[in-house]
Amino acid sequence: MIFGIIFEQDTLSFNFIKMGNFWDIPSILITFGGSFTTLITMEANFKSYLEKLGSIKLIFQNLPSNEAETIRNIIALSNVARKEGLLALEETANGIEDEFLKKGILLIVDGTDPELVRSILETELSCIEGRHNDVIGFWDKLSAMGPAWGMIGTLIGLVNMLKDLSDPSTIGPNMAVALITTFYGSVLANWVCIPIVNKLKAKNATEVMMKEVVVEGLLSIQAGENPRVIEEKLKSFLKPDVRNDFEQNEGGEVNG
Repeated sequence: MIFGIIFEQDTLSFNFIKMGNFWDIPSILITFGGSFTTLITMEANFKSYLEKLGSIKLIFQNLPSNEAETIRNIIALSNVARKEGLLALEETANGIEDEFLKKGILLIVDGTDPELVRSILETELSCIEGRHNDVIGFWDKLSAMGPAWGMIGTLIGLVNMLKDLSDPSTIGPNMAVALITTFYGSVLANWVCIPIVNKLKAKNATEVMMKEVVVEGLLSIQAGENPRVIEEKLKSFLKPDVRNDFEQNEGGEVNG
């Protein structure tokens, strides 16, 4: 986009002065101000609005775990349970940082019915996914607000221009507002919001899948299944290339 703005085809050079043609304060206030303030009215309170706005930092953060590592942890827990019994998992749980996994371990250590364990963990997973989708929806709505307010700015510019065609000096600035607001709206939607939405969706899918692995793994441990069987069951969650890497790195370390 920037290349297209500053590149001079005739001289095959870059003209950075042309960037000034795409800077218009009224257009910025209409498009960005209108988009962000509209979302304030859609949120329950201002705190919720700020929290969702701050979620942009999540796209730069890596998940603390991955699918293969989660499976290895489950298999290690299954080996402990097989050798020392389910009660031995309580001590192991004290050193686990993943609250979802820790909660599941404590449930099976307490002798909770397997169906109830599944119900509790799936309910929590559903709530986690719901919160994630709420944040994703915030950016999705913002991606719709950008072009909408860009169009409003275009209409404002055209109305002001057509209102007073007798003064040629006003035609240029009003036309600039009319065109640049549409440009800003497209940039906000396609360069900012949609990439954020897609990144958050990918992170949500990865986290949900890892927690599904945890649920299936813990229930298999509670059922007393063989660690090798648990490994084969959980590997079905992995993509083929990740599964191959997992198998190569394991090197037959899982004990039956």
